[in-house]
Amino acid sequence: MNKLSPFHLAIPVSNLEKNRAFYKDILEFEEGRSSDHWVDFNFFGHQLVIHLDDNIKNENTNSVDGKNVPIPHFGVVLEWKVFQEFAEKLKKRKIEFVIEPYVRFRGLTGEQSTMFFKDPSGNALEFKSFKDPSQIFAN
Repeated sequence: MNKLSPFHLAIPVSNLEKNRAFYKDILEFEEGRSSDHWVDFNFFGHQLVIHLDDNIKNENTNSVDGKNVPIPHFGVVLEWKVFQEFAEKLKKRKIEFVIEPYVRFRGLTGEQSTMFFKDPSGNALEFKSFKDPSQIFAN
C-alpha cells in the first residue's frame, strides 16, 4: 500500500469564532488559511476545515461496547503514547466528554483506547489508538 496522503474533511459549525477558538486554543490545532465563512486547521497532519452553517443537527447515537456512540463522528487514529498525552491534556482543559477516555475491547482483537467529545457546534469527534496497530482492520 502507498504512503497515506493527508485527508481533507470539511464540517459545518454554527459559530465560526467560537469553534475557531475551540480548535485553535483548546485542541491546539495550527490554523491555516481562512475567510469570513471558513477556517483551515492542521488536524494531526490532515486538513480540517470548519464552515459556517446555521442548520446543524447532530443527535443520533449507536450502541458500541455498551456506550452510546454519537453519529456521525470523525477523528484520527493516534499512536498509543500520543493518544494518552492528548487525553490527559483534554482532561486538564476540562473537556466535556461524551465518552471519557477508556480501553474498549480489552484483551480482544482490536483492543483500543478511545474517547468522544463534541465541538461547540455539536460535531462529534473520536480519537482512538490501537494497542496493536496491525489490528486496525482486523476481524
